[in-house]
Amino acid sequence: MKTSIATVSVSGDLREKLEAIAAAGFDGIEIFEQDFITYDGSPRDVGNMIRDHGLEISLFQPFRDFEGLPEPLRAKAFDRAERKFDLMQELGTDLLLVCSSCHPQALGGIDRAAADFRELGERAAKRGLRIGYEALAWGRHVNDHRDAWEIVRRADHPAIGLILDSFHTLGRKLSPESIRAIPGDKILFVQMADAPAIEMDLLYWSRHFRNMPGEGDLDVVGFLRAVMAAGYAGPVSLEIFNDHFRGANTRQVAQDGYRSLIALMDDVRRAEPDLALGGLPELPARVKPTGVSFVEFASRGKEAAALGDLLGTLGFARAATHRNKDLTLWQQGEIRIVVNEEKEGHAAHAFNARGTTVCDLGLSVSSAQDTLTRATATGAEAFSQPLEIGELDIPAIRGLGGSVLHFVDSATGLDRVWEVEFDPIPGADTAGAGLTHIDHIAQTMSYEDMLSWTLFYTSIFEVTKSPMVDVIDPDGLVRSQVIESPGGAFRITLNGADTHRTLAGRFLAETFGASVQHLALATTDIFGTAARLAERGFAPLPISANYYDDLTARFDFPPGLLERMKAANVLYDRDEKGEFFQLYSGSFAGGLFFEILQRGSYAGYGAPNAPFRIAAQKRRLRPKGMPAR
Repeated sequence: MKTSIATVSVSGDLREKLEAIAAAGFDGIEIFEQDFITYDGSPRDVGNMIRDHGLEISLFQPFRDFEGLPEPLRAKAFDRAERKFDLMQELGTDLLLVCSSCHPQALGGIDRAAADFRELGERAAKRGLRIGYEALAWGRHVNDHRDAWEIVRRADHPAIGLILDSFHTLGRKLSPESIRAIPGDKILFVQMADAPAIEMDLLYWSRHFRNMPGEGDLDVVGFLRAVMAAGYAGPVSLEIFNDHFRGANTRQVAQDGYRSLIALMDDVRRAEPDLALGGLPELPARVKPTGVSFVEFASRGKEAAALGDLLGTLGFARAATHRNKDLTLWQQGEIRIVVNEEKEGHAAHAFNARGTTVCDLGLSVSSAQDTLTRATATGAEAFSQPLEIGELDIPAIRGLGGSVLHFVDSATGLDRVWEVEFDPIPGADTAGAGLTHIDHIAQTMSYEDMLSWTLFYTSIFEVTKSPMVDVIDPDGLVRSQVIESPGGAFRITLNGADTHRTLAGRFLAETFGASVQHLALATTDIFGTAARLAERGFAPLPISANYYDDLTARFDFPPGLLERMKAANVLYDRDEKGEFFQLYSGSFAGGLFFEILQRGSYAGYGAPNAPFRIAAQKRRLRPKGMPAR
């Protein structure tokens, strides 16, 4: 099954768009008329340029306001169509999209429209061309794919067929199930788009808020299942109108589009195995992450020593050293933190670019090879470095902000890397201060990249995404969304910053785009852990007394609990499932920090506390010209 994308979906001039679309792996394009008109070249030149990129022109669009017009507008519409036919033949494409009319003088009537399309089909057929009719969700008389199909059916011409767009059906809350009854050979083209669930004018929603399948809330899987069940065998294409995409990196948007289509078609095949989706690569199912195997910091010299001191105050012990490389394993409970001081390779490049930074995440999965296979099939870039004697070949891909994701499983023995490659340090106390495992990892990015990285995780892993929430920073908004595996063994919070004035934005600016801003470490007894941390010299982030005064107005506490929280700088929240306690380290290395939390059955992440935590962190930021505290 071939993949396609409308040129309007990505930014840049036509040549830039074609390069990005071809590099992403698409088979063809829908050429938008505006992209052609603004290009300085003849139609034949444009067609040759497209084919030189290994792409075909799947569709030319749009042709507007055609059917149901009174004379002399009707004759003019046919004249316009003939000129488009000339253009299409020079470009080298045979399919024209005609969208349902919005013309104020258009007349209703299915038979009238069918007669117009029958005549148009006759003219197109003489040139070896085809016409696809699409119902716009805001069309003047036709805004439902069922009405568009009835017009095509009554036109009864071999050159006339139907074009279906998921947004126009799902955006109007229409069931796609009726599509199953349409003959597959009369569906000439299918366009896919998702969108967030927003109540607004359909035209404005469509023109500004469409996104890639899997990035929104529409039932795009159900739509494409219905289309494929009808027997459709043509291209599946993307038609995306989105303000962020129009200004975003062209290659990234094209790559996201390809990833979304491959994942979507795989979802359809799994939901309805009997459907024929020829040419789709056989993908392993989404892999369920079962936890974080390790977090690797790139660091060196005094910065590495300072990081080691901080880890020591958090209760981590130097547990092992690598046999071949300058790597130290710090461990506490199930938490493994690797400090990499190599002067060559990926970690060295990360340190040179950003200073001390999280450069690598190891994820525990059921099958490392299946994870790599699915990731690369959906557009992720595989990562590898030369191996030395005795080192394991652990599958990996490139992740957010120049970081790397390694995949560790037990089935092939990759989880034995600590025994195979590291020498233990005798007497290491890994019980520490009572920290047990990594609860979640917080990754920071620009807001415009959030959809891209949400799609990255959801297309590879068996995870769910939470609704996006606003986190209040004194200097702006940060939007946050959680990616979580079933059962919560793996959690990542994606935090999108709009401005460098926010704490998240400042972190991005000062670290030149590092991804991980903080690690949240779990304990079952936060007050016991806080006491042991204090004994080790850990300095928690000081929280304003006003915060605790406000808590008394929001919650009822048993005697003494509020005083214990205040003394330990512990923050608090509660939901219908349980209580939540959290405390923080100060910031280090450009804005990194640690969170210690006690979750219980609490489902959230302490979002009501974020403004107070951020304000406390900002109070400790170094003023310009002043030394760090």
